[in-house]
Amino acid sequence: MSSYYRGMALLCAPIESYLRANAPYPTCVVSDFVHPWTKELAANLGVPRLTFFSMCAFGLLCQRNLERFNAYDGVQGSDEPVVVPGLEKRFVVTRAQAPGGSFFRGIPVPWWEEFADYVERAQAEADGIIINTFLELEAEYVAGFAAARDLKVWTVGPVSMYHMSRTTLASTLASRGLRASVIDPDECHQWLDGKEPGSVVYVCFGSISQAEAKQVVELGLGLEASGHPFIWAVKNAGEYDETVREFLRDLEARVAGRGLLLRGWAPQLLILSHDAVGGFVTHCGWNSTLEAITAGLPVVTWPHFVDQFLNEKMAVEVLGIGVSVGVKEPLTYQITKKEILVGRDVVEAAVRSVMGGSEDAEDRRRRARALASKAQLATQIGGSSHGNLQDLVKRFEA
Repeated sequence: MSSYYRGMALLCAPIESYLRANAPYPTCVVSDFVHPWTKELAANLGVPRLTFFSMCAFGLLCQRNLERFNAYDGVQGSDEPVVVPGLEKRFVVTRAQAPGGSFFRGIPVPWWEEFADYVERAQAEADGIIINTFLELEAEYVAGFAAARDLKVWTVGPVSMYHMSRTTLASTLASRGLRASVIDPDECHQWLDGKEPGSVVYVCFGSISQAEAKQVVELGLGLEASGHPFIWAVKNAGEYDETVREFLRDLEARVAGRGLLLRGWAPQLLILSHDAVGGFVTHCGWNSTLEAITAGLPVVTWPHFVDQFLNEKMAVEVLGIGVSVGVKEPLTYQITKKEILVGRDVVEAAVRSVMGGSEDAEDRRRRARALASKAQLATQIGGSSHGNLQDLVKRFEA
């Protein structure tokens, strides 16, 4: 990943040359916050620059406040609890979970801290901020982050909903996350068609994290013991040793018809939007979390690193749609330090809690469905995100 960031910065000069040579000339540069080199690109072109965050405003505000209020001054360890300052509600984090600032730090690469400082400087000099969220989800934190940064903030999400017209819905759902998938979307859809509404739990931990072998076994046994139908996207399944591969084959045989293992990428939006799916075990990446919200699904939260612990707090403590597996320690370099991070009993209990029929479970489902309705309205004509997107374009059009 470090090579990626350094390599991307080399694009500044050729992109500038391309833009100068081609019409129409850009009136604004929009770039992800991890590409601070676009600061020079925009300056050279003489146009404003907007920073895009695929993170929630709640998490961004927490990180900003931890930094500007020096919340970790005097804190010795990375696991000592600290209350996030400047918020009405009490949220407790550790330095390991939320180091503060706009960028993750502490990675042992010689130039990394210098790069993180560069990200911070570029963010401070941006002309505005775009966030993949919507006002009805977290208006308080959007306003707080805009004030903390003293910048205009446009909320334009959920961006995954913009192409969901009747004519593009099927292709959009199928293509999201379909890279190197080993299952045809139609086959996946047919499997789900055979299940009762709200009965299936979907399990996926994103594109970066790789679970340690024993954790894979514990997760599989927990899903099996839960008794619920499940779809489990097993990342890089072929890279595990024969013991794990044999376990996965045996598990498939035992849960045949009830469990579907996808070795590779999964058509995530298609799965989440199906009526048979009733819950999502997620690593709490913001895109996945927002896609669960958009689908009206409660979540089992299993954060791994970077912003995911704050996204978990958003789902569990702010929105009330999640059940945590209790992870406190982030992964380092996307590999677990411990052989078993979450045991099978914890997995079983969390899945049963989210998928069960208790009053708390029903409340989570009601809240999730209400948020899904608000997300849909936000991106429709006249909605908050649609209006923000129109305003953004008008401000910077030629």
